[in-house]
Amino acid sequence: MTVRDWLDLLVVPLALVVISFLFTTQQDQRQQMIENQRAEAERELANQRAQDEALQAYLSQMSTLMLEKHLRDSKVDSEVRTLARARTLTVIRRVDTSRKDEIMQFLLEADLVHRVGGSAPVIELGGAALGDTSLFGADLSGANLSSANLSSANLSYANLSYANPSEADLRGADLLGANLISANLSVASLLSANLGGTTLGDNPSGADLRERPTSEMPTSQMPTWSVPT
Repeated sequence: MTVRDWLDLLVVPLALVVISFLFTTQQDQRQQMIENQRAEAERELANQRAQDEALQAYLSQMSTLMLEKHLRDSKVDSEVRTLARARTLTVIRRVDTSRKDEIMQFLLEADLVHRVGGSAPVIELGGAALGDTSLFGADLSGANLSSANLSSANLSYANLSYANPSEADLRGADLLGANLISANLSVASLLSANLGGTTLGDNPSGADLRERPTSEMPTSQMPTWSVPT
């Protein structure tokens, strides 16, 4: 047999080996991709479960502080207020935006973060990580939001009168129709924030108001806020 004959005999088995190798490689890659996707899904599920547990634990702890430790009636700088604030800021850092929305809804409904009857807010949110949260129409009058991250937050129609968002990051925030009368905006960044229809009053001193859009708000949608006592 000639060399050509031997080569012809080897072509088919060699081709089968190559095809088998490529098929096995593809199968391995596909299996690895499936395993990676499964592992990622399990990690995400574990993360979501951990956030749910953190949220439920926080709500339970806060309910205990309100019912058993009389958090609402506690004195400024009391141990129970310090504990409530620490737990609030900690859980806000740990959870995603949707759960932050739930936390803020709880705090607002419980009258813990805005000034009630002339008294200081029970929980101060200075330094809180609240970027991208939805605070549409929230009553944050007298709230302490100093140095808080509120970038891209939805604060449209919110009542921030007498609030303290000094040094807060409000870049890209939606403040359409918000009430900022007597709010402390010193050193706050409002770059690219939507201030259309916003009531700023005469105290925007020191705030960075550059590059802001000025969307108009229909007069019929303008909320009427009462000035806190």
